[in-house]
Amino acid sequence: MSTQHAENDRAFNRSMLVKLVVVALLMFGFGFALVPMYRAICQITGINNLVQRDATEREARNTQVDMTRTVSIELDANARGLLGFRPEQRSIDVHPGEVMTVMYDISNNEGRTIDAQAIPSYAPKQATEYFRKIECFCFTQQTLKANETKRMPVVFVVDPKLPKDVKTITLSYTFFELNKPAVPAAPKQAAGA
Repeated sequence: MSTQHAENDRAFNRSMLVKLVVVALLMFGFGFALVPMYRAICQITGINNLVQRDATEREARNTQVDMTRTVSIELDANARGLLGFRPEQRSIDVHPGEVMTVMYDISNNEGRTIDAQAIPSYAPKQATEYFRKIECFCFTQQTLKANETKRMPVVFVVDPKLPKDVKTITLSYTFFELNKPAVPAAPKQAAGA
């Protein structure tokens, strides 16, 4: 009976092994099938739309942009000392609500490193609250090495609530050198010399 019992155990073990292999293969296949099933369920229900294609440019456009209006932005640059400073373009036309980027070039024509800061101003004055800078070199102090030139962006948006009578905004920057070295004073002559 022990050989019969051993053969029954082997048959049982083989049967169990086959069942376990089949269950493991089914689980592995089910794991792969979950991804397309998940996508199909999401597409049908509209939940977690992973399968939607990127929106076309027309669909993705910013609905806050007022395409019926154009505002001319005039760009001005001034610098004190031996700094060279200018916008890469003098003016740009924008639609209110449209995010725009303009570039400025600044050059240090000194033979030494300088620290400088840009101060913005706007005209007309009422446009100030509607001109929103997202990124600007004027937010931080700039360090320019001797004879270095930098290209710096200004990213901005004109608020669509800008009064309709404002057709032109002038954005002006003035760059000032910070901590300018003092000019040595002339030596004083001794009295009676």
